Amino acid sequence: MKFFVEAVGVLGPGLAGWEAARPILAGSAPYVPADLVLPRFEALPAAERRRVGLVVKLSISVGLQALEQAGRPGDAVPTVFTSSGGDGEVINEICAMLASSDRLISPTRFHNSVHNAPSGYWGIATGSRAPSTSLCAFDWSFAAGLMEAATQVNIDHESVLLIAYDLPYPEPLRGARPIRHPFASALLITRRRTPRSAAACEIGNGGAGAPSRMQDGNLEQLRRDNPAARSLPLLAALTGGRDAGAGGLEVLIESTAGNTLGLSVTPC
Repeated sequence: MKFFVEAVGVLGPGLAGWEAARPILAGSAPYVPADLVLPRFEALPAAERRRVGLVVKLSISVGLQALEQAGRPGDAVPTVFTSSGGDGEVINEICAMLASSDRLISPTRFHNSVHNAPSGYWGIATGSRAPSTSLCAFDWSFAAGLMEAATQVNIDHESVLLIAYDLPYPEPLRGARPIRHPFASALLITRRRTPRSAAACEIGNGGAGAPSRMQDGNLEQLRRDNPAARSLPLLAALTGGRDAGAGGLEVLIESTAGNTLGLSVTPC
């Protein structure tokens, strides 16, 4: 199953957008871990901005970053949102309320707790009525999202925007689900090569081989700690740099049942 990557977005600790992250992921610039810096967020109307948390801001920001890079409007591009857990902060607040004597849950909190909340706010931000899919596959959510987006591109749509995101949970949930840092990435993929295509990708049989790892120890730690950051070896391969993983431009990403999703990445 083949597709082309037209644009990339990334936001994470020390990775402030694709242009800044590209030399780091290519191995030509050092990676310096730092707190996440979220761009100024004005994509939503003021009323909606007051209601959303970091999950929505991060996922929408990284998606808009990819669209801006491709020079595409957001109102007509189908989307796939993938996350291992959604908005853990809201879930934690709801659990705390249910465990208290006052069980009156804010309607806004309940609304933001559903897994497709970022997709809904994306529609508000972009005015999009294009199809949108929200999915979850625990630690293998990025591989599942990539398979879904690639399938849609090959069968239903000319282009699809994949947005993967995961953030730390607050305590006490963090003790059961330790994610240390927020991270999100976005891939605008197309069925056919375009003048902006960065690489051609083909999904093959990954089997049970070991997943590709990052050469930089801190980036590898980020990859292991955050399910959405399992996208890092693919992002590195898209740069064509030395940190594309142990298999060069062959990338293996963790998938379900102990398997890996195999990708062949060829720069355009």
